Order: sequence, then C-alpha cells, then structure tokens
Amino acid sequence: MTDHVTTPGSAAHQKIDTSVPHSARIWNYWLGGKDNYPVDEQAGDAYTAVFPGIVTIARSSRAFLRRNITYLVSEAGIRQFLDVGTGLPTADNTHEVAQRLAPETRIVYVDNDPLVLAHARALLYSTAEGATSYVDANVLDPERILARAAETLDFSRPTALILSNILGHVADYDQARSIVTNLMAALPSGSYLSINDGSRGIDPVFEEAQDAYNESGAVPYNLRSVDEITAYFDGLELLEPGVVSVPLWRPEATSPAPDVIGEHGGLARKP
Repeated sequence: MTDHVTTPGSAAHQKIDTSVPHSARIWNYWLGGKDNYPVDEQAGDAYTAVFPGIVTIARSSRAFLRRNITYLVSEAGIRQFLDVGTGLPTADNTHEVAQRLAPETRIVYVDNDPLVLAHARALLYSTAEGATSYVDANVLDPERILARAAETLDFSRPTALILSNILGHVADYDQARSIVTNLMAALPSGSYLSINDGSRGIDPVFEEAQDAYNESGAVPYNLRSVDEITAYFDGLELLEPGVVSVPLWRPEATSPAPDVIGEHGGLARKP
C-alpha cells in the first residue's frame, strides 16, 4: 500500500466560485471554521435567521461522528476509515479522533470540492505510524472512490465507511441507496457503515429553511425521512440504539439531556 497525496495547485483555486454560496463552506461557517467567504456567511446568516437550530444540527452531527469513531476504534478494533464527502477540515476530523486512540489507523478522505482540495495538505496530516490520504472523487462515482482508496487501504481488512451529511446531496434516493450498496459491497465482513443526514418529518421550521435554501441557487441538500435513512442500513446489523436523532446516539454521560433534532443517524456492522 502507498500513501496517495493530492497536492493542491492553482487549478483547484481557479475552480473555486466565490460568487455563490457553497454548502461545505456554509457548514464550516456554522461549525466555527474560517474556510469560507462573505457570500457563505451571508447565506449562513440568512438560514439561521429562519432556523437558528441549524448550528446545533451541524455541531451535533460532528459530535455524533466523534462518538462513532471512538466506538469503532476503541471497541470494534477498526483501524481503517473511508470518509466520503468529508468537507472542509475543522475540529475533531476523522483522522484526529481515530489516531489519538490508535496512531496506526489509516484514513482516506474523499471529496471533489476544490476548496477542500486546496486545503488537502492540512487535511492530510497523519501520525508516523498511520496514514491519511485524500481522493479527489465524486460520491456519484463509487468505482473511482474504491479504486483510489485501495492505494492506501487494504480492503481485505474490516473498514469503516463514513457518509456524514453527503447522501442528501444525491437528488435521487434510489441512486443514493445504490451508492451505499456498491461501497459496502467492496468491504469485508466485520466492516461498519456510519451514516447521518438531515431528516424530514421532525421540525417543520427546519424543513422550511432547507427548502428555501435549495431554491436559492446553492447546491441542493435533500432532507430524507427517518425510514429512508434507516433503509440505507438494510442487510447490516444495526448497533443499539438503531437510527435515532444524532444527540440520542450513545450520548456521553456528562452531557445534558439530549433533544430530538432533524438529523438522524446510526452505525451498523456488515455480517
């Protein structure tokens, strides 16, 4: 195996469109990051004016992912992660959480956003014992994702596939399910699937804000029902407590009583 590194270049910068808001940069803004532009801050502020709870959703999503990774490394013994649609680096990225617990862990990030590519060097920081690499690929192309990820990961060993807030960008639900199926098919028994996405049917104000955002000219993000999110895990062994609002997934004992929000997720094992 080799550590594939994509080096940011001028072409990546030239493709960054700062005239329209971009979901990855807005999400970064809500998480408290700095990798965004005024147009993203304006769109983010317009969204929070309608639905301030989106900041809670963004940060609860990141906390859910952190708890997933902690379980996978500490209890399931996973040492390989394929994180598709990773977005911009902020705090507690997958490799940071995993390699704090097990420095030998290998992580492949997948995204095709030019701003993420421009920050690849920061994202690619790894322990000496492990590996962290970046694949420039679209979630709609699972074959390319798997081929490039295999340069760093050994797919004969259990691997955790992470799809955090990315499947909502796939407009066709059947296609989104097919992507999950194709990616998991390449992973051996004992691998895991972690998914969390915005959910419909929980908070009408959230749905109104998201529908307005989708009509603004930005890249749409489609909220899905809890049943639709749950169906991504068909054929896998869902860990308790199943697919739930993300603050309810194994909350830390020291945390306040969690609230139900319009973001659902789960973690499942491939038998």
